[in-house]
Amino acid sequence: MTNLREKQIGALKQMINLNDPELKPEGAIPVWKVLIYDRLGQDIISPLISIKELRELGVTLHMQLHTDRDAIPEVPAIYFCAPTDENIVFDQYLDFITLEDDLFILRHQHSDIISYHALNRGEIKDTEMDLLMDIIVDSLFSVFVTLGTVPIIRCPRGNAAEMVSRKLDTKLRENIWDSRNTLFQGEGIRTNYFSFQRPVMIILDRSVDMATAFHHTWTYQALAHDVLELSLNRLVVEESAGKSPTGGARSKTRACELDSSDKFWSMHKGSPFPRVAEAIQEELEHYRSFEQKVKKLKSSMGIDNGSDAAVSMVSDNTAKLTSAINSLPQLLEMKRLIDMHTTVATGILNSIKFRRLDTFFELEEKIMSKQTLDRSVLDVINDPDCGVLEDKLRLFIIYYLCINLTDAEYNKHEVALLNIGCDLSPLTYLKRWRNYMRMTGVQNSYEGGGTKTVSMFSKLMNQGSSFVMEGVKNLVIKRHNLPVTRIVDELIEMKQSLQTDDYYYFDPKQLKHSDQVPKNRTVFQDAIVFIVGGGNYIEYQNLMDYVKQKNGGVTNKRIIYGSTTLTNARQFLKQLSLLGQETH
Repeated sequence: MTNLREKQIGALKQMINLNDPELKPEGAIPVWKVLIYDRLGQDIISPLISIKELRELGVTLHMQLHTDRDAIPEVPAIYFCAPTDENIVFDQYLDFITLEDDLFILRHQHSDIISYHALNRGEIKDTEMDLLMDIIVDSLFSVFVTLGTVPIIRCPRGNAAEMVSRKLDTKLRENIWDSRNTLFQGEGIRTNYFSFQRPVMIILDRSVDMATAFHHTWTYQALAHDVLELSLNRLVVEESAGKSPTGGARSKTRACELDSSDKFWSMHKGSPFPRVAEAIQEELEHYRSFEQKVKKLKSSMGIDNGSDAAVSMVSDNTAKLTSAINSLPQLLEMKRLIDMHTTVATGILNSIKFRRLDTFFELEEKIMSKQTLDRSVLDVINDPDCGVLEDKLRLFIIYYLCINLTDAEYNKHEVALLNIGCDLSPLTYLKRWRNYMRMTGVQNSYEGGGTKTVSMFSKLMNQGSSFVMEGVKNLVIKRHNLPVTRIVDELIEMKQSLQTDDYYYFDPKQLKHSDQVPKNRTVFQDAIVFIVGGGNYIEYQNLMDYVKQKNGGVTNKRIIYGSTTLTNARQFLKQLSLLGQETH
């Protein structure tokens, strides 16, 4: 089944093949060419197509648009650039970045122009807001041209999500009803991604759930984003390099690529970190076992030196050895992935231990699910051994957003945060925002919690650097739907709900413009969920877990998660800090 990632890769490869949709037979010599891209083009290509694959497509040279270049006569050149006045041409609708099969963002470079801060600045002019909306809508239009489908659009009233929805409805409508120039003809690579039924596009504002953006999580991918700054499927982690000549510890950095070609990552990116740690240990044991079998086999046949001649001599007669030799590339790749994930997991584990992240995770889960706290938030704030300033501020923000505190309680916590040196600008903004939104029902958006997950997290932390843990296989996870997932469930299942009944309904295919839900309500199988103002891996994973939970019956649901950009808690705090400073 083709997904958004494969659709975008197909569109890029067709472009690189000089807009020829026909796939060349294996072994055919490609047309040699040069690829020129700007920074936005680089961000789009880089998570999808490797340098090796570019060479296989005939790209002998790839360069930045704004670097000095010598002329290369009689060689085709492909320019993949944003359609600015300076760059002139616009013939590819690929203005978005696909990070996973079901995850996309609109910007990486210069993402601050469509950030939560940019959209919520107090002094923003209407003309500036219109420009920001156009940037977002143009990119979303590209998503649907690539998917080859026209969605039904749902959104809440009275915020940036409504503005985006109305503009997207207009842009899609104008293109559909222009029969000579419409891009939705279902041809070539842009044949309909969705088989029978149109998808629903659910556009939400970040303000629908602010607490999750600050949550300390425990799934592998979200932790990598929070702790190691995962960006465009890459991260850099510091690892030990022994001792320096002076006797001190030396460290070096290692760049790691985490994408769908990595089977371990694909399988475990959404898993709880303790399970990931155990899976790494199992993979390592499997690798060692396989390595020992090969060594024993070679030793029993007198091939200890492992020379090519000796191996060749015996392999013709020994099926086992042939199989082992053929498996060596796979074995080496397994070793590379084990080493890389051990490095990444160790980096995460070091942060868990140093910052006591298990304490924050446990407390936040209980706050968000209305369980009794066995330790007060004030106690954690005042504990010098528990977390860094950012962790304590994040914890209190979640507490403030999910619990109705009295003024006296709020002031007591605020003084404690000030005393340890926290920047309270984000709270200044959130107080004003909460008063404006009158979000008295925020706490009711959270349901259930996973207390058993906590004990496993703590057990892992207390094991030191070892990844060996008992009882992980019996780990029972109590899943709970976050606010965005609950809204999505209500809209795709067409449930009656006070929260979503007044959401607008736009259908660009209808000649008569209407924003009312039709009387014959249809349940949707496919949804694209888009967050204006920044998304996060926690929400993404929660939606993927929801899909897994729903699937297995007669029909399967599919959800694609997208956002203007992906922000971790540190980045989001910085944006709220800037907004808080504006209110002074």
